[in-house]
Amino acid sequence: MNQKEVLLLADQPDQLENGAVTSLTEKYLLFTSGDLLFGVPAESVAEIITGHTITKLPLVPSYIRGIINLRGQIIPIVDIRHLLNHGDCESDCMMILRSDDTQVGILVDQVQKMVDIDVSTLLPVPPQSSNELVCGMCSLEDGQTMLAFDCAHLMEHS
Repeated sequence: MNQKEVLLLADQPDQLENGAVTSLTEKYLLFTSGDLLFGVPAESVAEIITGHTITKLPLVPSYIRGIINLRGQIIPIVDIRHLLNHGDCESDCMMILRSDDTQVGILVDQVQKMVDIDVSTLLPVPPQSSNELVCGMCSLEDGQTMLAFDCAHLMEHS
């Protein structure tokens, strides 16, 4: 490792441990929608809420369930199951996601747990896949496959 690499790694404390390079991990919050297991980067999750009334809107795509008023902020709510053609979500569990100054809520079946994912284990989605909500995938320690949820793409199209 040359001096430039060491200096770059020194700016990232997770990368330098006793002079050896360690793998970079990122926290993901796991949630289910239908029979699929998704993970969203924890830094993109603003909060998890239940029990809010969703106000329906006319003339919006059918996967947009409506809006909620969350402490004075109007947030669109997307039904992920409907977007994936798996029927409508019956749960009232919402994850509020943020990217820059934009927030959007997604209806999910269940929020599971937080996990650390080695970013080097994230694989690209197969090219023939037409699902734009997934930006990668990886195997978890328990043998399940996590689909990495593409928050940026969702924000662009909501």
